[in-house]
Amino acid sequence: MDPVDSLTQEIAAVAARLVVEDGLDYGTAKQRACKITGAPQRTQLPDNDTVQEQVREYLDLFCADTQPAELAALRQLALHWMERLQAFRPHVSGAVWNGTATRLSDIWLQLFCDDPKSAEIALIDEGVRYSVNATAGFNGEVVDVLSFSWPCPELEEHIGVHLMIYDRIAIRGALKPRAGGDKPRGNRQDLADRMTSGRMT
Repeated sequence: MDPVDSLTQEIAAVAARLVVEDGLDYGTAKQRACKITGAPQRTQLPDNDTVQEQVREYLDLFCADTQPAELAALRQLALHWMERLQAFRPHVSGAVWNGTATRLSDIWLQLFCDDPKSAEIALIDEGVRYSVNATAGFNGEVVDVLSFSWPCPELEEHIGVHLMIYDRIAIRGALKPRAGGDKPRGNRQDLADRMTSGRMT
């Protein structure tokens, strides 16, 4: 293997361990992995698909006895909130959707709203205390994120739930499959189908 490719794979493997063990997001994990491996500046970083592949391998090797149950609990909590927020066309993405979530993972939902403030009003009406932040959307645009913590009975701890707020029209681009044909996110029925079938991905 080319030395550059070998280093990129090493970074991906270390990043995957940090994602699973420390609950880091992919970007932060890759940057920290560079420091751990002593990679020189401007080293080519692995793409997210490569890191995700390494995450799956790590889970299979070291977490096979615990991760499936943790994933099921998080998917159940995600489904709970998708049902409560069904008026906003919720879609789930990230580790809970792709099957790599552990108890350290947060739940990421995208809402497609006629009125961007309507989701906030819904949370206020339900007595949910939340914070408002911003992050990059699936097309690189800046979107508001409503974040709160909610108990997960199966895991006996609180889990972070993040609601990314999009205009209703954005749902058209959100449903386009990736190059390999995989769906980057799923609606309530999609998630329920994965849970019923026992499908991890």
